Amino acid sequence: MDFDGFVRDIRENRWQVYGVEVYENGVLACRWGDTDTRYPIYSVTKSLVSLAVGMAVDEGKMDVGKSVLRYLPKETVSVLPKNQRAVYEKIPVRQLLSMSVRGYPFRPEGENWLEHALRLPLQDAETPAFDYSNVSAYLVGVAAACALDTDLYACLKRRVFEPLGIADPPYLRSPEGYFYGASGMELSVSELSRLGLMLSQGGVWRGERIVSAEYLREATSVQQMNREGGYGYFFWKYRGGFSMNGKWGQKCYVLPKQKRIVTFLSHLEEGSGQVRESMEKYLLGTEQEEK
Repeated sequence: MDFDGFVRDIRENRWQVYGVEVYENGVLACRWGDTDTRYPIYSVTKSLVSLAVGMAVDEGKMDVGKSVLRYLPKETVSVLPKNQRAVYEKIPVRQLLSMSVRGYPFRPEGENWLEHALRLPLQDAETPAFDYSNVSAYLVGVAAACALDTDLYACLKRRVFEPLGIADPPYLRSPEGYFYGASGMELSVSELSRLGLMLSQGGVWRGERIVSAEYLREATSVQQMNREGGYGYFFWKYRGGFSMNGKWGQKCYVLPKQKRIVTFLSHLEEGSGQVRESMEKYLLGTEQEEK
């Protein structure tokens, strides 16, 4: 591993990378830049919603094979037009978790995002096909909150953030008050690394079980193929491991075979692929050939 080479590339190319951390065998091996200031993590937020789903599954409160309607507010579901209810009765939570519902816009809109999402016209929605949308993550977040019978942010704060020493990260809510599980959260590089460490340890942090290893194995395995190599339950497949990704270069790569975690936060509206290639060259080296 040539960490200095990666940092040199960041500087010479003037990539807007805020900070980087590399863990090996659970120990901080390298650090550069600002790893303590919080920055937007965008779609990494979705991976946190997946953890909440895992908790609900572990407690027998949610079955990802069941229709999402089973877990959404009854007062909203009861007034759905029959044709829309018939469509959603065929869409299991698993299909939303794996971004496999076709026809959604990129994000929910209006004054009530839940009603807007459930009334969107969908055709052949029950046939899984990768179609990335924030609507899927938002619906799953609402469903998880209802299944757990709690505010989702409060749940994540108590059961994930506090054990990992992450104090009150900023976040967004929908107009009707639900945690917006698709985006809107801010974390530091160090905080995101801790999430990666917990995941690499099978859902355990300092002896405390956060989420089951069984759920994580399913969530970080390929559930729906795409051109990037596959998608799990709000986690991206990456070589022999997986990653949490935000839209402009927010990354946490978890590589179990190499016992390595690479985390960096950046703002790269263009060129994020170049940063990944540099990371693979300098931080993974010949290991990048491993699958």
